[in-house]
Amino acid sequence: MDSMLDRPEQELILVVDDQPDNLMLMSELLMDRYQVRVAASGAKALRLVQSDPRPDLVLLDIMMPEMDGYEVCRQLKADPFTRDIPVIFLTGMVNAADEQKGLDLGAVDYITKPISPPVTLARIRAHLNLKANADFLRDKSEYLELEVRRRARELQAIQDATLEAMATLCDLRDNPHSQHLVRIEHYMRLLCCTLALRNEFSGELSVENIELLARSAQLHDIGKVAVPDRILHSPGQLDEADRLIMQSHTTVGHDALAAAERKLGYPADFLRYAKEIAYSHHERWDGGGYPEGLAGERIPMAARMLTLIDCYDELTSRHAYRTSLGPDEAAARIKAGAGSQFDPRMVEAFSEAAEGFASIALRYADSDEALGLELLRLEDAVIESIELTPPTP
Repeated sequence: MDSMLDRPEQELILVVDDQPDNLMLMSELLMDRYQVRVAASGAKALRLVQSDPRPDLVLLDIMMPEMDGYEVCRQLKADPFTRDIPVIFLTGMVNAADEQKGLDLGAVDYITKPISPPVTLARIRAHLNLKANADFLRDKSEYLELEVRRRARELQAIQDATLEAMATLCDLRDNPHSQHLVRIEHYMRLLCCTLALRNEFSGELSVENIELLARSAQLHDIGKVAVPDRILHSPGQLDEADRLIMQSHTTVGHDALAAAERKLGYPADFLRYAKEIAYSHHERWDGGGYPEGLAGERIPMAARMLTLIDCYDELTSRHAYRTSLGPDEAAARIKAGAGSQFDPRMVEAFSEAAEGFASIALRYADSDEALGLELLRLEDAVIESIELTPPTP
């Protein structure tokens, strides 16, 4: 077998020499085995290699008028379209320095005249086999690269769909028509992009990590799937026992995501961010939050960002039991929380992007249908609480 490829057609060899006798000699030697083209000058050779079909190999004389073989080889190797075509110098020059110069320019072999036909044919065949194998491997590599990209896109689509399903299932507990998760994703991306312009955050907030954070932010309340409806939709203030159950959603969410990471078998930045956000997004900069009462930079960066944007969304979203704040008043509340509830640097970045936040809030505002459903759930919760209240003796 000549190579890793079956060759249904003869390979094409371009012979370049300014001497007609040499062109005829090489053509007669090769024509029974290969297709042959000839060029009597370097300029014509460069034109021929640009036409289809391209030659599979070039036999190139060195000593030619106007443009010598060295210059032809240099131009062939400088052009991405022709650089992979093997070049064999076929010349009467026998100086070792000349041979080295040709090889340094990218030639694969150097055959001196007068030639030995069997040796010349064997070396041509060997280099054509090498080229065929190289072409096969390159094509295979390109195919595999495309396949890897396709699978990566497929896996990303599966991850996105799974993420959306998990986050939506959780959000359905509150309101199936709410755009809360959509707003959270856009807020996170905007805040990340603004923070990325600051030196202290630019290292962490690469383009890839910003997208991971934006997607993982949607899982911040995934632990609420374990909170009973009577607590989740309670119209009044929770007692101590119910408050602790509500607060447990941070731990439940973190533990569920940690279990998923263990199942995966290796650390993943997406799940790392999701765990940090789920567990610590109710912490406060001053240490007054839960579940651990972390303060300052002990709170993971991802959670510090989510704390701010979740609060902004709560302030600007329409609710059945209270009116929403306008963007200016909501922004003022956020700024007032700098150093107590929020990381001051996050607040500074928010202030720079406040118009963008207001635009997202307006674009993805909840519909009247969402408000109506929230009102019905609130009424049901009030009725249920009345029914559960024992009569006064």
